[in-house]
This record gives sequence, C-alpha cells and structure tokens, in this order.
Amino acid sequence: MIGRLSAVAERWIYTSCLCFALSQEEQERSEFHYQYSVYQGEYSRNLLFQSGARMEQVFQAMVDRSRTSLGIERIKTILGCKRRPTFRRKDSAARHWQVVVEKPTYDLTVFKVVCGRLTLKVYTKGERVLRLEALVHNTQELNCGRELSRFPHIVVRLRKTLERFVEVLAWVDGCFIADETLEELPRAAWVGKSRVGGIDLNQPRMRAVAAVVTALAARPRGFTASQLAAEVQSHGQAEYGPRRATYDLKKLRAKQLVRKIERTRRYEITPNGARALTALVVLRDKVIQPLLAAACQPRHCGRPTSKLTLVDQHYHTLRSTMSQLFEELGIAA
Repeated sequence: MIGRLSAVAERWIYTSCLCFALSQEEQERSEFHYQYSVYQGEYSRNLLFQSGARMEQVFQAMVDRSRTSLGIERIKTILGCKRRPTFRRKDSAARHWQVVVEKPTYDLTVFKVVCGRLTLKVYTKGERVLRLEALVHNTQELNCGRELSRFPHIVVRLRKTLERFVEVLAWVDGCFIADETLEELPRAAWVGKSRVGGIDLNQPRMRAVAAVVTALAARPRGFTASQLAAEVQSHGQAEYGPRRATYDLKKLRAKQLVRKIERTRRYEITPNGARALTALVVLRDKVIQPLLAAACQPRHCGRPTSKLTLVDQHYHTLRSTMSQLFEELGIAA
C-alpha cells in the first residue's frame, strides 16, 4: 500500500509539478530525496438495504434518538480521549465540537458529529445505501504521525473511531421497522387478470371478515366461501352472502393473506396472513380502542388503581409507559 502511494506521488510530481521536481540524476548528485506525508484521511463503510423505505426508517429513527443523547462524554468515548482538548485559540477549528443535522438538498439528510478536525457522518447515498464516514482534516489530530509509513496506522485509527461511533448511536431494533403491510392493504391489487379493491379494516364488514378468517384458520381442511359467509352473518352482517365472501377472499388472496387449496373450492390462511390479520384485529380491538378511550377522558377519574382488576392495571401501566415513550421521543403534547 505504501509503495503504491509513493508511486502515485512520484507520478504526480513529475507530471504536474515539473518546476519543483528534481530529476533522478539531480537527486543522486545532490543526495536529495522526496518524503511524503498524509495530511487528510477518510474511512467509510456502505450499508446496503433491500428496501429504500426501510433504510429511511432506520436512518430517521437513529437521528431522532441520537441527536439529543450524544453529549461531550459520549463523544470522548468515541474518540478514545480522557478529556476534551483545551488551550486552543478561539478561532481554531479544534475548538468546534457539535452535533449537526444538515439538509443540503430536499431528499438528503446528513447526521454529523464535528470533533475539532475530526468529522463523523452518516447519510443516505443513493436509493438503498447508508454511508458512514470518518474524516480527519488534519492527521495531527490522531497523534499517530503523518509520514507515509504511518498510513496503515492512520487507517486503523479511523476504522476504530468509526466502529465506536456506530456502537454509541441509538439504533432502532429490526422488529420495530415496519414493512409496507399497512400501506399496501388499502390499495387495489390484482389476482391473475382481475383487479380487486383494497382492504379497509375501518369498515365493519372487513373487520368481521378478518376476525372470521382468523378463527377459521384452525380448520385443517380449510373453509369455503359459504362457511365464511355464515360465520360473518353471525357477527352482525345479516346481508353478507357467499357472493360477497368470494369477492372478499379474492381481495385477501391479492394481498397473499389467504390462498386457494389446489383442485378444490376451499381456502386456507397463509402463515404470514395469520400473523398479520391476528395482529391487526387484536391490536385494534384490545389495545388501540381502550387506549383511545382512556386518552379522551380526564386522567383522575374512576376507581383507585389499587381496586382495579389485573387487566385494568395492565392498561394503566401501558398508558403511562406510552406517555413516557412519547416524552422521550419528544412528541408528547
């Protein structure tokens, strides 16, 4: 690596800086030789995502969680310093320590930590690439020498600094990265050459269909459209017939939530469909509705907490915990 860099520097001198360069004969006669140094350096890594939407969720969540928690103590941990550098001139670049979120263009956000002459950045590069960089604007800041022979040590120092930077960032767990299920459900889709409408769980009819399909998932041989219609009628949809059940099953098939058993007229729920429909039905009826009802009421009302049932106590705990989460995220009203 050092030999290649020396060759590049020699070629640059003898092609672009001829007025300052000595020929080989003049160097041998005067015993003069060139010595090169590394003044600036950059170490970067690219994280490739399969989905640009998921990458944006990860990046924005990291920015929201890290912009307030990165203080001087954590920055010193990143740099491996015991104390913040002092005795600098007021106009010196080494005095500038800050955490910045920049938006140079409408579709680009740069999360940057400036530590004197060392800069750490995270930003999106392209549609599915998240780039992490460690830049040193003056290698004297690293205290490992700037001669060309010290170039591997400079790279190692930058790599370790970038790794510590990634470790202290407040990333979001993978299970909290939402896929496109909620966005895709209300949109129209295709089953073969037939175009069908989306699934709107705000309608009582589709909520009843989702609940019944989830309940019929336990049948080993699947279920028919007539069986689905009969069960939905028992949920208060008196005008629901097999024809509507066939159309609703076609909409569920378009979203890969239900599939048709080959060579039969029976249907079965897919594993992913069972998880998705169960989560949508249970969360809406058992979590979102009680929390919404509690949010619309004054806080100090009803029975004391000690006299509540165990289920109500869990709801109170969930409500208070969500309030603390909103305050931590900075979105509490």
